[in-house]
Amino acid sequence: MQTWLTLEEFCKLSGKNKKEVLKACKEKELRCKKSEGIIYIEIESLANAVVPVEELEIIESNADIAERTIGMLLTLHEKVLMSKDETIEALKEENRFLKESIYSIQEVYEDSQETIKRLQKQLEICQEELEFCKKKYKLMWRKALDKSEEGEKRR
Repeated sequence: MQTWLTLEEFCKLSGKNKKEVLKACKEKELRCKKSEGIIYIEIESLANAVVPVEELEIIESNADIAERTIGMLLTLHEKVLMSKDETIEALKEENRFLKESIYSIQEVYEDSQETIKRLQKQLEICQEELEFCKKKYKLMWRKALDKSEEGEKRR
């Protein structure tokens, strides 16, 4: 299917002035037709007008290089995506491990706090017993001293 543009439209798209386009039409570089006084130019010939033939040949020879480069880039992209997924999975696993470690440390801390409270309570009880024993022995020794003093006074 051929698509035709008016001379003015073609000039706007190609960036060429009317003289250059008409010259290319006369030299058969562009396919042109005249209908009802209006000059039409086939759109497919725009490529020939914009890009010289020598450059088209270079572009075609470089197409293989471009395809290989694109293929290599796609392969590298896939590898990057795979390594990204692996890294994310490793980080998730590490986060799970750290979370479990924190929970374990929290349990040990709570157990330690309970042990400290229990030992403090036992220490208080022991201190109270010690105070009681001290008072008891003071009373006993006071009675013993008082008796010995009475015995000495009687002599």
